Amino acid sequence: MRERTPARRAAAPWHADPYVRALHAGRGPLFLRRADGWMLPLDVERWCADADAADRTVLRRCQGPALDIGCGPGRLVAALALRGRPCLGIDVSQAAVARTVRAGGPALCRSVFEPLPGEGRWGTALLIDGNIGIGGDPQALLARVAQLIAPDGLLLVEAAAADVDERVRVRVDDGRGDMGTAFPWARVGVPALLHHARAVGWNPVEQWTARDRSFVSLRRTPPLPRSPTER
Repeated sequence: MRERTPARRAAAPWHADPYVRALHAGRGPLFLRRADGWMLPLDVERWCADADAADRTVLRRCQGPALDIGCGPGRLVAALALRGRPCLGIDVSQAAVARTVRAGGPALCRSVFEPLPGEGRWGTALLIDGNIGIGGDPQALLARVAQLIAPDGLLLVEAAAADVDERVRVRVDDGRGDMGTAFPWARVGVPALLHHARAVGWNPVEQWTARDRSFVSLRRTPPLPRSPTER
């Protein structure tokens, strides 16, 4: 048996039965549950449907080949593929990857923190549906994405609707007593996202809202020209 990497061990909660069952059914209820009992509803029905009007505002902004990080059941990858756009979805859930492929989108069962195809050449990276929370450290995730996209690439991020900046441990919960194991997650609103992005060399390009969802596009900060004494 192949030894599991730390990234795959961290991904294990998304293999938990509540999440897999929800994907197979195409509906919830499903939540991320904090230790204090607070629960964040997960919009499984929207994830498993076709791309909606808010999603299309994201798709229109994609440039070049697109990498959907945490693609889930694959509605965005499938929509990009239908448009003839080079794209790839990655997700740590084999059930999500299988559903993406059935929907017509190319996908791999892989963590963003593992080696990926096309590193440094993706024209666009997507962190939608709260996926800026992957790993529980937005700055570490944003720094990793900078390694994946081309120097002039674009990062499209969906932020939390609330003005929040939190790092927590959560479990996938079906609301009926069945829960997965705990794992780190983060939630950031637009102000916190911009703060974390600038801290690791990203500049905001555009902000917009659609159907009560908040989005930000970012590009890497170009390096400062060297002074004659530095050459």
